[in-house]
Amino acid sequence: MKSLSKAGISVVVSMILLCAGIGFAEENQDGKVGMSDWTKIIESKVTDQVGDKGLINYQDGYIESVGTGAPPERFYGKPQARPMALRAAQVDAFRNLLETVQGVQIDSQTTVKDFAVESDVINTAISGMVKGAQIVKKEYLSDGTVEVTVRMPLSGVAKAVIPQAIADDKKADMKEHKPLSFSKKPAPQDEAYTGLVIDGRGLQARPAMSPKVFDENGSEVYGTLIVNKNYAMQQGICGYARDLTAAQSNTRVTNSPLTVKAVRAQGAGMSEFVISNEDAKLIRSAKQNLAFLQKCRVMVVLD
Repeated sequence: MKSLSKAGISVVVSMILLCAGIGFAEENQDGKVGMSDWTKIIESKVTDQVGDKGLINYQDGYIESVGTGAPPERFYGKPQARPMALRAAQVDAFRNLLETVQGVQIDSQTTVKDFAVESDVINTAISGMVKGAQIVKKEYLSDGTVEVTVRMPLSGVAKAVIPQAIADDKKADMKEHKPLSFSKKPAPQDEAYTGLVIDGRGLQARPAMSPKVFDENGSEVYGTLIVNKNYAMQQGICGYARDLTAAQSNTRVTNSPLTVKAVRAQGAGMSEFVISNEDAKLIRSAKQNLAFLQKCRVMVVLD
């Protein structure tokens, strides 16, 4: 895949500069910004860090980046110093956010950057979302530098990219991973499930916006060949949690989810899951199960 042009990034950053007068959610004269908070988040949530300036929180559904700015030396101690440092930090934060968004894993093989390179429509949508990101924190440090944290929702990325991901997979994967038929019969009363929880712990699996679940023969049990596009755009293909009980009680899968243990993770990004043929057969055993899968009522538990 080709990388985005420096000119394209420069245009985005220039547009951000024109909008840089927006307010801040928090000010603090002491301590550190963003990155100091990320340690706790990374330990407790399903996340992915992009370099040292970007964080993707798949569990809570947002992307954050930090930028740092300092005034030119000749302005140190002068009234212009702080505004100039602040402006530089904003530009740096938005630039880092764009790079972080490009690193969001869509499936085990592709990132947002891959889609943005191939589609001007997606590239424009992503650039617009970055430009509209919220500044959630600014901090003035003792050495005169300023650090700024910016945040945008992950849901916007889903709306921009998931439809194309679904279309691409239906062309490329339907033959190799074609889903097997689900039963047309309703499940017995005591086996009527309302959602699916995939336990992917202990497999070195990684999060992605569009994970796939296969049986041991390679047929897709859940993923882009199963979901309804509108539901996938509205709420994402799955939710994530670090705790099994929390996943099972999540409103996404309502009150009676089926829980299955993945036997392995695979793919370059380790975001494809293989479950046993027995569990796959159980999932396909009732028409209600296909219905909740199409509505993306799925949670994935990761370490």
